[in-house]
Amino acid sequence: MTSFGFQLYSLHAVDDQLPAVIERVGETGFEGVEFAGLSDADVESVDAALDRSGLGVAGAHIGLDKIEANADGIAETYRALGCETVAVPWLDPERFASETAVEETAERVSNAAAALAEHGLELHYHNHDQEFTELDGRPALEYLLEATDDVGLQLDLGWVGAAGYEPFSFLEAHAERIDLVHLKDYDAAAGETVEVGEGDLDVDATVELVKELEVDWLVYEAEDRPGSYGTLDHAADIVEAHW
Repeated sequence: MTSFGFQLYSLHAVDDQLPAVIERVGETGFEGVEFAGLSDADVESVDAALDRSGLGVAGAHIGLDKIEANADGIAETYRALGCETVAVPWLDPERFASETAVEETAERVSNAAAALAEHGLELHYHNHDQEFTELDGRPALEYLLEATDDVGLQLDLGWVGAAGYEPFSFLEAHAERIDLVHLKDYDAAAGETVEVGEGDLDVDATVELVKELEVDWLVYEAEDRPGSYGTLDHAADIVEAHW
């Protein structure tokens, strides 16, 4: 069964501490959160906020360099919060500029996946648009997937569309590697991501498709207005209207 989560990066600039932000999310129709770091909050206070809010954990975004530096510590922290999935949220465009670069990236990501797997954590990769640079007529992301059969894909629909690809087609083509989908909208003509409901993404069709494919989590993410709870209010409206 698919659950609907909220990526906490969407509110990373609000003044409140993370436990208070989590509790605000718990007042909406979302069923869980995805972490983007814990800021200055300790594990105990975050875990208590999850319990009070009745929210599950969709996963956590953690930089590849941080995983490489301290996989054991990361696993200890996030396993304590009930997290089972980690996603690398970003790698520089140069990591996808050539087949050789992708091969080197794949080795690093696979090694990180192996380190986390020792602690029962799965690793996924979250795309933007740089992974759709064409190499010999195919997006670099597909080369990465072929070279990392131990790594899942967290597909960001908005960035797929902004890169000039059809999000649903890409999702269906790689569904066996995808347990987590980011709900983000896009303006195809401008090649940009936009707030959900303002672009070309059919939100109702998205919800229908992720449920049909039995994706574990559909996760709302916003990149604008990270300092305003208006972002969460809009997200809550999306849940009420489409979920």
